[in-house]
Amino acid sequence: MGNTSNKLKEKQFLFLDRDGVINVHRPNDYVKNIDELEFLPGVSEALAILSKRFNRIVIVTNQRGVSKGKLNEQTLHAIHEFMLSGIKEKGGRIDAIYYCTAHHEDHPCRKPNGGMALQAKQDFPEIDFSQSIMVGDSESDIEFGNRLGMTTVLIKKESPAYATLADFEYASLFDFALSVENE
Repeated sequence: MGNTSNKLKEKQFLFLDRDGVINVHRPNDYVKNIDELEFLPGVSEALAILSKRFNRIVIVTNQRGVSKGKLNEQTLHAIHEFMLSGIKEKGGRIDAIYYCTAHHEDHPCRKPNGGMALQAKQDFPEIDFSQSIMVGDSESDIEFGNRLGMTTVLIKKESPAYATLADFEYASLFDFALSVENE
């Protein structure tokens, strides 16, 4: 795993998880304000590369911290605006951010369910899930992509049991970006 193939080369659309892919994941906690948003190493450079390669790049992120009262939607929007500004400043692009604040696992918008992807397709009708890649760091991210027929990429920190569910594995978003840049 980790080598590019035709499975990656011809894809046009990119779905990204947020926590653990773009910014540092806070285990058993949430990014509750701008000061707690810490980009992972190489993310700015990765998004600059990926922005040249993909027609659309969207973030799909579960944010149940809102429904738990850890932060409000206004703060979540501020965090996302700050994140987008930092990405744009370094030459990257995110076309849209879709988030689900639902607390219940079975909510249609909450990954691994496809509600956020369906909203993205409604907003960007050219999106074709069979021509899409989902990059995430969790089992629900990979299951989300698999359910929709996307090629899946796991950003792995260890060797989780669900790694076999992903089509490809990379150590970071930057490593993935270098791989698709050099295809």
